[in-house]
Amino acid sequence: MSTLRQRWDAGEETLGVWLSSPSSVVAETAATVDFDFACIDMQHGANDYQATVGMIQAILLAGGTPIARVPWNEQGIIGKMLDAGATGVVVPMVNSVAEAEAVVRSCHYPPLGARSFGPIMALTRDSGYYATARDSVAVIPMIETVQAVEHIDEILSVPGIDAIYVGPADLSISLGLPPGNNDDEPAFTEALLTIVAACNKAGVIAGIHSTGALTPLRRHQGFRMITVTSDLLAMRTRLASELQEARDGIVGNSQPGGVMY
Repeated sequence: MSTLRQRWDAGEETLGVWLSSPSSVVAETAATVDFDFACIDMQHGANDYQATVGMIQAILLAGGTPIARVPWNEQGIIGKMLDAGATGVVVPMVNSVAEAEAVVRSCHYPPLGARSFGPIMALTRDSGYYATARDSVAVIPMIETVQAVEHIDEILSVPGIDAIYVGPADLSISLGLPPGNNDDEPAFTEALLTIVAACNKAGVIAGIHSTGALTPLRRHQGFRMITVTSDLLAMRTRLASELQEARDGIVGNSQPGGVMY
């Protein structure tokens, strides 16, 4: 299984799924769809630590690549997620060089960082984890405020950052816009293009929250780590679609999409 860093080093685009519901069954099912990564959301999702451990196991069982968005830029939870087997961490609200440096320190063992050794689950899957962790763990701070965009070049100059991840909702709010994708607003588009340009200059991957329909635009803008859907969004969309087809009741209107059992 290739890591995100290996895929990025090979010039590949990575498309992922976001997991907000605390379910190893959902996590395993999502991982069988061949996403390049599955991100377990511990910030705004309903996932706690114990649920996340089981979800990481399920994703790995299905041959997927688990990463996690931690609740905040705090060394303890970042270390626990990596110890549990997450292959990368997305860290919210990184607005300064000092905060970016803190992310890197939390993700790596000395001398690059200050991570404490005790990879309780990761070590059972990789007996040489201490040696491989430095080159396999993806360090992904989030850029989602005007302040972060204003300091993007300095933030990306911090050694050890592999990618950044844009949160469109918080970035929009910071710009004085409603939360969401505001591609019809010049300030929003300008901020995205500024981030991508800085990433290209620094050799850092640009990542972002997206949808399947929006992904072609994000790809064109230069993003290479793109979350294309989430578990709850996909479930609700498909449930609504199936219900509408059933209510329409037109014979031959659609092809069967699968079997229940």
